[in-house]
Amino acid sequence: MSDSTELLRMYEQMAVIRRTEKAAYDLFLAGMVKGTTHLASGHEAVAVGASAALRPDDYVFATYRGHHHAMARGASPEACLAELMQKSTGLCKAKGGSMHLTHAAGNMLGSYAIVGAHLPMAVGAAWSARLRGTEQVAVAFFGDGATNIGAFHEALNLAAVWRLPVIFVCENNLYMEYTPIAAVTAADHPAADRAPAYRMSAQIVDGNDVIAVREVVASAAQRARAGEGPTVIEAETYRHYGHSRTDPATYRPAEEVERWLKHDPIDVARARLEALGVTPDTIKDTDERASAEVAAAVAAAKAAPAADIAEAFTDVWADGGAAWRV
Repeated sequence: MSDSTELLRMYEQMAVIRRTEKAAYDLFLAGMVKGTTHLASGHEAVAVGASAALRPDDYVFATYRGHHHAMARGASPEACLAELMQKSTGLCKAKGGSMHLTHAAGNMLGSYAIVGAHLPMAVGAAWSARLRGTEQVAVAFFGDGATNIGAFHEALNLAAVWRLPVIFVCENNLYMEYTPIAAVTAADHPAADRAPAYRMSAQIVDGNDVIAVREVVASAAQRARAGEGPTVIEAETYRHYGHSRTDPATYRPAEEVERWLKHDPIDVARARLEALGVTPDTIKDTDERASAEVAAAVAAAKAAPAADIAEAFTDVWADGGAAWRV
């Protein structure tokens, strides 16, 4: 596959994710999404670039801002939107909602609302891979705020001690909810600067450049599969919306927002495509295909039947139900 063909594929995937996030935003304002949402518009290159560097059987763990990771691992826009709308066709049959998207078929083993809680889970998955000799890699995506949680340090320490095949990817968007990470953290790079304390390799990458992300994750995955241990990757990025749908994000300086919006991951990828000689018409066709896919997903999700309450206790336990525990 040529460089331009691969980049165009990733560009289209990012375009689909961006439009799906906008659809989620619009559906929420229309009262059709229950609960809140934490949108990942602006973070697309992290999920898509990382996924492009992984094998299908590698493990992925995400935060409550995890729509992009679910889709990067193969979840459809329709299944994700239906989940947000509590429809029977939802990715988790309406049991997860926005904050708990899970796509087990793509080894995306969940989105977690407890900050930092999934990092030790990724370490456990990596340990499992080591024991089974599969050369699988586990990847934990987390926000900058999680670097001040005890589980972050516990996970890094054990992963380093056991030299496990795990990659810790911090999506540093500068804010831990409403608070600038720099205001409460002594380290300039909250994830990468702490890795040396655990004798762990660390990389800082432009999280809005899908190619740069793919390359750094591919390198870390190669090291992990070769038995060289874990890596911390700090991907510098920026969210286009507030922390959640209740947050207007007025605490962010206007000049900062403007600067980051000019470094949009979609625009960065488009510029790379043009530099590779991909024609504007080809890029336009790709954008239109992404728009059509998401429009069809919205229509299908709206038309889908609501989740059946009778399904509430199915697929809860390994045997498929909870009756034997009553």
